[in-house]
This record gives sequence, structure tokens and C-alpha cells, in this order.
Amino acid sequence: MRIGIKIMDEIVRKLAAIGLPAIVLLITMASTGLAGAAAITAALALLGPGGMLGGIALLGIIGLATDALSKYGLQSLLVGIYRERLNRGEPQQVLVREIENLPLSKELKLILKDELRLNF
Repeated sequence: MRIGIKIMDEIVRKLAAIGLPAIVLLITMASTGLAGAAAITAALALLGPGGMLGGIALLGIIGLATDALSKYGLQSLLVGIYRERLNRGEPQQVLVREIENLPLSKELKLILKDELRLNF
């Protein structure tokens, strides 16, 4: 079960890394007023500083940034939430049990629990 959740986390990260550049490209294509291959060509040329090749490079960079953000962004967000809840007086044991029941990878659960113990 835990291996499945870790794999699921990785799949979601990769889909986000692919999805955001695709959305950026689609929005840019829609703004060109063209259709088909002409829309793709014009959109890539609009995106990049060096024409089509620059547009392709920019979409790749967006994908890499999305992958990194989805990996470290969720962790940072959850750590902040649980730190705040602990500071507001919620019992550490209650928060640890809640973390155990979350559909997260074992690695992320351990990080969250360690953060709670360090700030206790």
C-alpha cells in the first residue's frame, strides 16, 4: 500500500510537470487566432526569446520548475500548516495520528512527524 502511494505521488508530479507546459502552449495557441500547425508554430515563436527553439526550451524549463515545485512545494506547505497548528496548542499526538492517516508517501509522513517532534 505504501509503495503504491509513493508511486502515485511520483505520477502526479510527472503529470503536473507535463500538464502545465501543455496548458501554457494551449493558451498561447488560442491567442494567436490561428489553427493547426500554424498555431503551434506561432505560439512557440511567441513564447521563446529565440523563436520556436526558445519556446520549446521555455516549455521544458516550465516543466522542470513544475516538477520541483510539486515535490518541494507540498512538503513546505504541509510543514507550515502542522507547525502552525502545533503552535496554536493542538496536541502533538493528535497531529501525528492525523498525519498517519493522510494518503501521503512514507517519506513525507516521516518528515512531517519529525518537524512536529523538533518543534515540540
